[in-house]
Amino acid sequence: MRANATSAPGQARPLVFAGFSASSWAFALRVWLATLLALYVSFWLELESPSSAALTVAILALPTRAQGMEKAGYRLLGTAIGVAASIVIAGVFSQTGGLLLAVFSIWIGLCVYAAGMLDGNRAYAAALGCTTVALIAIQQIDSPLQVFPTGVARGAAIAIGVLAVALVNEVLAAPAYHPVLASRLEALHRRGMDVAQGAARGEASSSSVAAGLLRDIAALRPEIASLTTESSDGPARTAAARSAMVDLVTVLSLARSLAALPVAILPTEVAGDRDGGASGLIAVCRAWLRGEILRKSADVRSSLDALRAGTRPPQTWRAPLYRSRRIAAEGGARTAIHFALIAMLFVMAGWPTTELCLSLVAVIIGLGSTAPDPRSFTMTALLATPIACLLAGILKYLVFNGVSEFQLLAIGLAPVVIGLALLISLPSRMLSSVGRLTLVFTLAIFAPTNPQSYDPEVFLVTSLFVCLASALVFAAQLLLPSLSGERRIRLLLGEARAELNHVDSRQVRHLPLEEAAFRDAARIEQIVTANDGSTSNDQVVAEAMRCFDQAAILRRCRVELDRLAAGALAEPARAAQAALALRNDRAILATAEALRQAASRRGLSVNSTLAALVSASVAFASIQSSQGRRP
Repeated sequence: MRANATSAPGQARPLVFAGFSASSWAFALRVWLATLLALYVSFWLELESPSSAALTVAILALPTRAQGMEKAGYRLLGTAIGVAASIVIAGVFSQTGGLLLAVFSIWIGLCVYAAGMLDGNRAYAAALGCTTVALIAIQQIDSPLQVFPTGVARGAAIAIGVLAVALVNEVLAAPAYHPVLASRLEALHRRGMDVAQGAARGEASSSSVAAGLLRDIAALRPEIASLTTESSDGPARTAAARSAMVDLVTVLSLARSLAALPVAILPTEVAGDRDGGASGLIAVCRAWLRGEILRKSADVRSSLDALRAGTRPPQTWRAPLYRSRRIAAEGGARTAIHFALIAMLFVMAGWPTTELCLSLVAVIIGLGSTAPDPRSFTMTALLATPIACLLAGILKYLVFNGVSEFQLLAIGLAPVVIGLALLISLPSRMLSSVGRLTLVFTLAIFAPTNPQSYDPEVFLVTSLFVCLASALVFAAQLLLPSLSGERRIRLLLGEARAELNHVDSRQVRHLPLEEAAFRDAARIEQIVTANDGSTSNDQVVAEAMRCFDQAAILRRCRVELDRLAAGALAEPARAAQAALALRNDRAILATAEALRQAASRRGLSVNSTLAALVSASVAFASIQSSQGRRP
C-alpha cells in the first residue's frame, strides 16, 4: 500500500492499493457484501427470482449513503408503477396479438417522455416503469396469468436488495455526501467570484467561461436532491445546498451585467445632458451591482455554513427545472418506434422464445432514456454485454461448475463483483458506465439461484439474446436516429428566444428573480450538454448567454418597475415599461434619467431600478447585430 504522491503538501495523503484509493476499495467491499446479503436472504426466503435482489444491489452501487438511498426509494416507486401497468396491460390486451405490442410501444414512449421531463433519480423512476413492464409483462406475454405473481416476486426481491444496501451502508459507515457537495459548491463560489472580480476591474466576461460555470452549477441539482435521504437533517441540508446553488447563478448574472458596462457604447444625449446623465447612471449602476454581488456572495456563504451545520439557510430557494416538452415528446416517439420496429422484426421472423430478447430491448431503451445521448449508452451496452457473457460463463462453468454451497458462491463472486465495483468508482464516465452495465448484465446472465442451474443451452440462449438485444437497439437507432445534439440545441435556443420575447406572459413570471434565473441556467446546461459538453462553439454559446442575460435583466426591470407603479413615480415607471417593450436602448436610458430626476425631486432612492434600466440599455445596445449572427 502506498501514498498518492500528488497530494497537496500539508494534506493527508489518501492510501492507494493497485491503483485504487482506499475509499474505492471500501465501496467495492460494500457492494460485494450487500450482494451476498441480498442473495442469502432471497435463498432463505425461497424467492422466485433471487437474482433481482442482486441486480438491485448492482444498480444501487453508489459511493455515498445519500445517493444510494435516494435511488433506492425511486427504484421502489418505479417498480410499483411498472407492476401496476403490467397488470393492467396484460389484463386488458393479453389476447389482442399485435395490438398488445403496439400498447407496449406506446407505454415505452410515455415512460421515455416522462424521463425526458424529469432529472436525476426521478427520471430513473420513470424509465423503471418501462423496464419493469419489460421484465414482467413482456417476458410473460404468452402466460398473462403469471404477471401478478411475477410482479410480486420481483417487488419482494427488489425490497430485499434495497434493505441489504441500506444495512451494509449503515454498518460499514458509508460516507456522507454533503461534505462532497459543500466542497464542490465552494469551488464554484470561488470561480463565480473570480468572474465578478474581473468584471469589477472592467474585464470582459467570456460567454464560454460563464456557460461552463452555469453548466457545472445546474448539474448539481439532481445530486443535491439526494441529501434528503441521508439523515434526519437531510431536508435542511438539501434546502441549504439548493439555496447556495441558486444564489450562485444570481452572482454570475450580476457579474455579467457589471462586466458589460465599461465596454458598452451608450447614447450620449440623455434628457438634454450630453455626458453627465449617462456617466452618472453608469456610476449608479456599477455601484449597485457591486453591492448586490457582495450581498449575494454573503448569502452563498451563509447557505454553505448551514449545509455543513445541518440547519436551514436564512433564505430558502427552490431550483425549478427547465425541460423542453418538444424534445421529450420527440424522444418518446422515436423510442416507441424503435421498439415497434424490433417487435415487428420478431413477428415476421417467427422466432420462438423471443420474449427475453424483446424484454431486454425495452430495458436498454428505458435505461438509455436517462442518458444524455441514448446512442452512446447503447454503444456502451453493446460493449458491455459480450464482456458480461464471458464473465458469467467463466463463473458458471469454470469457477463453480456444479457447486451449490453458498460459501463457495460468495468466494467465487468476489473477484468479479469487487473488480467491477472498482471500475464503477473510477472518475472516467465511460469506464464507470462500462463497469456498471457489465456488473448488471453479468449478474442477470449468471442468474444465481438455489440450487444453481448449469443448463448450457439456457445459458447460450440467454447470452445470445442479451447481445442481440443491444445490437438490435443500436441498429434501430441507426435506422431512425435519436434526437441529435444539433436538433436539441436548435429547439432549446428557439424556446429561449420565444420566452425572451414574452418574458412577462410565460410561466416564469410567478417565479422570484433568483429561481427564474436558475431555470434559465438549467437550459444553458442542457445546451452545453447537447453540444457534447463543450463550450467551444462560440456562436451557440454566445446566443444562449445573450438570451440568459437579457431575460434576467428584463425580469429585474419588470419587478423594479412594478414596485413603483402605484406610487409617486408611477408615470416615469410606465414610460420605462413602454421603452422596455420596444427594446430601444436610447429610449430605455432616457427614461432611466427621467426616473432619476423625478426621484431626486421627491427625495426618493431608486438606485436598484436605475441599475436594472441601465443594464437593459446596455444589453439591447447591439441587439440588431446579435440577431444577425444567430446560428
